[in-house]
Formats: sequence, C-alpha cells, structure tokens
Amino acid sequence: MQINVIQTSDADPFKFDVRVHGDGGQTQHHVTMGRNKWRELSGEKHAPARCVEAAFRFLLDREGKESILSTFDITIISRYFPEFENELPKYLERG
Repeated sequence: MQINVIQTSDADPFKFDVRVHGDGGQTQHHVTMGRNKWRELSGEKHAPARCVEAAFRFLLDREGKESILSTFDITIISRYFPEFENELPKYLERG
C-alpha cells in the first residue's frame, strides 16, 4: 500500500490531501489536524505530514482503504480505535 500525503495548508488546523494506492485502485481523503494535536501526538519530533502518514498506516492495519472516511479530523480516529494515541509512536518510528 502506498500512501501519499500532501500538506495543503499551514494554518491551524493543518490540512492534508491523502491518496492511498493499492489493490483495486486508489482512495482520496481530506484530513485536518490542529497544531496542538500535532504537538501532542508527535512531540514536534515528526513533521505534520509524517503524523498523518503514520495515522493512515495505523488505520490500514485495521481496515481497508475504502473504509477510511473521505473527510475527517485526526482526532476522530480515537473514537473508533481507542488505542490510536498509544499505538501511534510505533508507526511514527517505522521508516
């Protein structure tokens, strides 16, 4: 699975266009993430786009790309997967 993340806005919240390429084609997603949430999730050690990519890797380990919402804020992931914030550091450290 290939994940392409393009940051489209530096304003708060950050905005991203994400394309996931894989079996059966591609999906496109629009994601937002507030500056404070980015700091909380990454400790400012990783770029915002890297956090979004890691979040998608987390999601793709749990569901198909077609099941991921087309538009969402990063905070909603924890509603569906309460372990998200605890697991994200593992995904951020992966190359």
